[in-house]
Formats: sequence, structure tokens, C-alpha cells
Amino acid sequence: MQNTLLLVDGSSYLYRAFHALPDLRSPEGHPTGAMHGMVNMLRRLRQDYPAAYIACVFDAKGKTFRDDMYPEYKATRASMPDDLRLQIEPIHEAVKHMGWPILMVEGVEADDVIGTLSVQASQLGMNTIVSTGDKDLAQLVNDKVMLINTMTNEKLDEAGVLAKFGVPPNRIIDYLTLIGDTVDNIPGVTKCGPKTALKWLAQHGSLESVIENAHTITGAVGENLRQALEWLPQGRTLITVKTDCDLSAHMVSISETLVGKDENKEGLRDFFQRYGFKTLLREIGGAVDAGASALVLNSPEGDLFGAAVVPVIRGDYETVLTEEALDKWLALIDAAELTSVDTETTSLDPMTAQMVGISLSVEPGHGAYIPVAHRYAGVPEQLPRELVLEKMRAWLESPDKPKVGQNLKYDSHIFANHGVTLRGIVHDTLLESYVFESHKPHDMDGLAMRHLGYTTIPFTEVCGKGAGQICFDQVELSRATEYAGEDSDITLRLHHAMKGHVENDPKLNFIYRQIELPTSVVLQKIERNGVLIDAALLDTQSNELGARLMELEQKAHELAGGPFNLGSPKQIGEIFFGKLQLPVIKKTPSGAPSTDEEVLQKLAEDYPLPKILLEHRGLSKLKSTYTDKLPKMVNRETGRVHTNYAQAVAVTGRLSSNEPNLQNIPIRTAEGRRIREAFIAPPGSVIVSADYSQIELRIMAHISGDAAMLRAFAEGEDIHRATAAEIFGVAPAEVQSEQRRYAKVINFGLIYGMSAFGLAGNLGVDRAAAQSYIEKYFARFSGVKQYMDDTRMQAKARGYVETVFGRRLWLPEINSPNGPRRQGAERAAINAPMQGTAADLIKLAMIAVQGWLESTGMATRMIMQVHDELVLEVPEAELEIVKVKLPELMAGVARLDVPLLAEVGIGSNWDQAH
Repeated sequence: MQNTLLLVDGSSYLYRAFHALPDLRSPEGHPTGAMHGMVNMLRRLRQDYPAAYIACVFDAKGKTFRDDMYPEYKATRASMPDDLRLQIEPIHEAVKHMGWPILMVEGVEADDVIGTLSVQASQLGMNTIVSTGDKDLAQLVNDKVMLINTMTNEKLDEAGVLAKFGVPPNRIIDYLTLIGDTVDNIPGVTKCGPKTALKWLAQHGSLESVIENAHTITGAVGENLRQALEWLPQGRTLITVKTDCDLSAHMVSISETLVGKDENKEGLRDFFQRYGFKTLLREIGGAVDAGASALVLNSPEGDLFGAAVVPVIRGDYETVLTEEALDKWLALIDAAELTSVDTETTSLDPMTAQMVGISLSVEPGHGAYIPVAHRYAGVPEQLPRELVLEKMRAWLESPDKPKVGQNLKYDSHIFANHGVTLRGIVHDTLLESYVFESHKPHDMDGLAMRHLGYTTIPFTEVCGKGAGQICFDQVELSRATEYAGEDSDITLRLHHAMKGHVENDPKLNFIYRQIELPTSVVLQKIERNGVLIDAALLDTQSNELGARLMELEQKAHELAGGPFNLGSPKQIGEIFFGKLQLPVIKKTPSGAPSTDEEVLQKLAEDYPLPKILLEHRGLSKLKSTYTDKLPKMVNRETGRVHTNYAQAVAVTGRLSSNEPNLQNIPIRTAEGRRIREAFIAPPGSVIVSADYSQIELRIMAHISGDAAMLRAFAEGEDIHRATAAEIFGVAPAEVQSEQRRYAKVINFGLIYGMSAFGLAGNLGVDRAAAQSYIEKYFARFSGVKQYMDDTRMQAKARGYVETVFGRRLWLPEINSPNGPRRQGAERAAINAPMQGTAADLIKLAMIAVQGWLESTGMATRMIMQVHDELVLEVPEAELEIVKVKLPELMAGVARLDVPLLAEVGIGSNWDQAH
């Protein structure tokens, strides 16, 4: 302690604290989330790492030497949120009251001050601990300097840096220079990732040697290296942390200036009272003002971050190895009001993963791990998996035994893989978090830190990572128990911490209980059903695409006047802007002319080669992503492809499909539509597709209450024809096809917040004409204009918008001082209620259809959900009732001011049915 300097990267801390609780406010409405986080993290840090000398280092205002050296430095970073800026001075006040010396040095960054202090401490024979999440500071590590990350419980000494990055601390600068730093907008070598950088440094020893031997490195990445040679020395300077800053104007010496002081209780008491920090105020013996209760914006149970200063309860977890112990736990969970359950498995693939163990918890701080399939030398005897599952089956399959978990859809698959149907799912912390704060991460580690102030054991700490990662069945039992027991325990604690956020809000409670929880159960069934694939047809399509790609490549070579690599941005740039003298549309961060998708789209309007390249890219992606990949993803046991529907990703509530992604198969091209031909029904069945018709426009009519739109939908008119008639001042029967096309673009464009500039580009008219169309549209549909104006104002005031059913759609950038970001948030504010309500409706439809199928005992199965469409596999004997009942169910899930309409298609494959 007497020989240790503890340094805090204050700028890193305050951002992490702010993003953990961006919406917390004092009784007077002052933002306080970052203040709460800083106070609690600093207090805990000082308890966990006692040191005689301490300092909290912040970035000073103004430019640094790096900005002068490279004007684009950090240019891509968003400006500081206003709510965080308002908390900076109070944070400095609180830090000083807590006894921490503060350092801010003009012209350099906090990193440079930390680097300088660590060198000075080493020269005095002192050890330095730096608390940060910044990878750049790994370059400072040596036998006297260690990094700690309190968010992940990671400690990096010299061996730790080597294990994490693959290079020792004295090569971190070289490594980062090669790969670049996107956060700080420092370019590296194009397409040089960590693996390539490590390979070069292993072969050549240092950045200097890599530069000297650049001429010997082959391939496209070698060419990229040679193109970056002039830049690399500057990049290295930007990345290098200064260790020789002049601190004389800010401190005398470490031993005199950075001595840790006792907390100023009076100062803290006044501060906590002023900002309504109830828990902290009680802890230091202050009286809590009655008005402080108004602090609770996001926490029905009290001060969210305040709970973090309570000593963290480390769990006590039992390893269950005997039937007697198992029977004891069976009695506990049978009598429990709620049990947290989790599985440990052999892989992340829910359809093929095998169960390694089950963990349980019925009260915070206690839990059990039942290992059933650990395999390593010397492993103790475990209960057989079959025995454990049979003894637990009645409880697992009972709908009357309440269960909670983190993403129980996955665990349901694992139990199903072993013949057990998991029932009684009453809570899921993944979904609780998603409903309450959709704009934040929902992983358990992040939730534990955000809501409990608890640092969980990282999976990589148990199983390793990269090539050295082991399967969970190789983890030693005591360590596995510690990790798995914590999973169930923390999940239970998280539920208790979050449940009030959802239960106390009727709208959010409806979304959670009536939409998200039952949707999760339905999705598990859809994923398990899978979809039948005609692999032979895909092979044929793949060969045809390959032939077409060769034709396009040959044509591209002819247009370019010689062969080149169609996948090389450098070669494309040389041909476009050197050889063919095409106009430069925009540049990359390093100053080179860009050849990205947006540039190709623009150039393709006037030049043939960019158009060829776009087609080549599109077909190449189809081939690699679908026609080549899908046959390899067929499950050997079922003969089907089983996608995963991620339920807690999109803030709008929409589902996303992955492994494989079945929602992004393009349908605007003939080649894309042909891929859907390979999604087939088995003999004796057909594919039935039911799609909501013009759902977002119908929702717009309902939300805006616009009389003209409501009338058009109520009378069953073609909405685009009706819009064209309003805009062009003609009778609906006189609307020409081109006018209807214009109206369709306007209808959909405006609900996505399209500007006159964007509309002009889509319609192929000048901006004045586009603006005229927009004005005519809003003159005729004044209710839509009023809705848009009102929504922008409400979003700015609340920070979020809502769907018809009350789903909360957060907009963190709605009050951003950054113009483009703010405008993007305003566009999202207008469209998100439509997208979100459409997502709610299709989920309600899935629940209704699955309920009907199960109640009737029919053999029809839902096999896919794609945007506003449900896809079913229907035996021919059930077709007549399904094609009548399906659209009825979908149209009847909600009563809006406009009729919902679902259209049904039928075919032997998905393309025919759509």
C-alpha cells in the first residue's frame, strides 16, 4: 500500500458510468447517472485496491498535440451528450470530496498523464495500478505497472497482455499501428487485422522490421502495407502514449501531491442531499430529504447505482454428485415460488449441443450445479444424465412450477435435445431487459454490472479463448460449479432487480407478458420445426451463378482494358480514377478515393463498369451466402435447416434471423427470388405464406388519425392510387400508372423520413418538383404532418417513442448537438412506431396461430417468420381450413382504426407461395 500509486482513467470511467444509467435524474431533473456510477466505482476501487497515492485523471478541454498533428484524429467520435456534459463539474466536485486528487493537463490526453506518472512512479521504485478499459494503455505495462478493468474483472500484467493480444507490452504500439484504431479514427494497414499483424510481428520482430521488409510480403495485404508505408510512422506517433509530459504546473511530486485523503463527509453529505443520492446519504449517516424519492426515474425499488455500494454477495454453490443431494434440491425447487435454471453445453448451436450440466438457484447467493457429462482425467463420478433428467422431468415439464432464466429459448432446445419439454417459463431476464431498455446490451455480464454492480466470471476465464479454448465438459468441476452456479444465482438476482421496471408499467408489462414471453416459446417451436431445403436445386443455381460471375468478370476486364481483381478496392480505384478518370464521389479516412457501395451506386447511373461490379458483388454474395452455404447447414438428423431467431436485438421489436439469415434473401432480383424456390414442402404438403398487406401505412393511418387515409383504407381503396388522386388532383379512376408509382414512393418514403433530396433521387426528378410533391402530400394528408411534428417534439422531451401497444423505442441521439445524428434520430422517431407496431402485430399473430394449431391438434407447422410474413408447412388435407383461418387469425389480433388485411399465397415452394 505505501509503495503503490493507483491511477484512474477518469474520462473512461465517466463515459462507462453514463452509458450504464443515461436516464437517471435528481428530484430537480438534473441528470445524475454518470455521477452515481463514478462515485460508486471509485469508492469500490479504493476499497479493493488500497494505495497510499492515488489520482483521478481526466481529459482537459481543448485540442491536444495529436489534433494538431492529424486533424482527422477522433473525427468520427460523437460529441459528448449534453446530459453527460452537465455532470462533469459535479463529478469533479464529488471526486475531490472523496479524497481523490484530480489531474487535467492541457494539450495532452489523460492517457499521456497516466503514462508520465507511471514512469515517474517506477523511477521512485513504486508500483502502479491503472484502472481503465483502454487497450492503448497496455503499452505501459511492465514489471511495475499493471492494468485492471473493473467492468470485466480483468487484470493485465506482462503475461496477461501477451495472452490477450498475442504480443508483449513493448510491441503493443507496433501491433496497434498496423491494425489501426477505429475508435480514434487512426487508419492502419487496410484489411490488416489482428491475425495478420501478429503474423508479421512474429516473422519480423518489430514494426520497423516489417516496414523494411514490406517488399517481401506478398498478396493484396502486402500491397496494402506498401501503400501505407508513408502513413505508418505518423500512425505510430498518434498511438504512442507520451511518458514525458510536463506536470510541474499541476503537481509538486507524487509523494506530496497525490497522497490519498480521507473522505470529506460534510461535503459528500451536502452533495448527496443536493442530488438525491438516498442510499449513499444513508451510508454516511445523513438524513434523507423526503423529496429525494423523486430521484427514482428508472428504479421502482430505489437508487439503482446505490445498490452497488452494498458489499457484493459472492455466492455459495454446491456441486451435486449424489442422488441424495439431487433429491434435496428437487425438494427445494418443487417448493420454491420461483427457480432460476440454466444449462451448460458442448456448443452454442442449440440444435446439436449436448447437455454438460444443469444449474439451479432458489434464493440469492445460493445455488447448485449438477454436472452430468464432464470428461477429463481424474473427473469425480457424476450422476448419469439420463437419471438426472428423469428425476427432474416432472418438475421441468410442469407448467405450474415457475421458472426464470436468461434466454430460456436456448435452454429449451437443450432439454428438447434430450427428450424433455421445458414448461413453466414465467420470466426471462433477457426479455425483461429488452422490454425495459431495448437500446442497451442484454448479456448477463453487462446486466449484472449495470443492475447489481456485480462483476461476473467471464466465460473466457473458465474456458479460454481462440485456438486454446476448451469445451465446457473439460472444465474442472469446482471451477464449473463456481461459474454455472453464478449464472443461475445472478439470473435470479437480476430478475428481482428488474421486475419492478416492467411490472409497475402497465404498457411494458403487456409487451413483456402478452407478447415477448409467449413469442419466445413460439420461436423455439419454429426453430425446431426447421424448413426443408432442396440442396440439389441450390447446387444447380450455384453453378449457374458461377458461370454468370465469370461472364461479368470477363466483361469488366474488357471495360477496364485489362484484367484486375474485382475484389480489390485499390485496383478498382486505380482503374476508376486513374485510368478511366471517373469523378471522385467521396474519400476514405486516409484520403484515398472511395469505391464503396454508395459510390458504385452513384457511378453506375452514368458508367457501365461500376454497374457491372455492382451486379458481380450482388451475385457473388448470393452464391457465397446462400447457394453455396445453405446445403452445408442442413441438419443431418432432421434433413432441414434450422435458423435462430434473435428476439432481443432490434430496438423496434423486429426479429432477426441468423445461422442462416432467412430474412435477407433478396427478392428484388430474379436470382434472389429463385433461391426461395429451394425452400420446399415435403410430399403431401404445400407451403402457405400469409403476409400483412401495407401494414406500416395502415398503422400510420391509425396513429395519425388522418381522415383521408382512414377513409381510403376503410373503403378498401388502393392506397397508392388514392394518394395519387389526392396529390395530382384527379379522380382515382383517372390515375395513371406513373402517377401511382410516384405516390407509392412518396407514401413509403415519407414514413421513413425521406427528405426532398432523397425523394428526388428515388423519383428521378429535380428537388423542386420533389418538394412540391411533399407539400401537396401534407396539404392533403394534414393529419400525417401533424403526427410527424408532434412525434418529434414528444421524442425530444421524453427520449423515446412508443408503439400502439406501448413498446418503448429509445432514441439516445434525439437531442444530440451533432446535426446528422439528431436528424437520423428524428427520422427514426417518426418511423419507429410503425415498425415497432408491425413487429408487435406479427408476434401476436404468431402466438395466435400457434395457439390455434395446438388447440386443434393439426399437423400444420409454422416454419418461418420473415418481416410481416408467416410461412407454414401445411398437409394438403388441412389446406382448405388453413387458408381461411390463417388470415382471419392475423387480422383479428388487434383492433385498429383501419382493418388489418393478411394475404395468403400457396405453392410447392416458398417462391410460389409468396
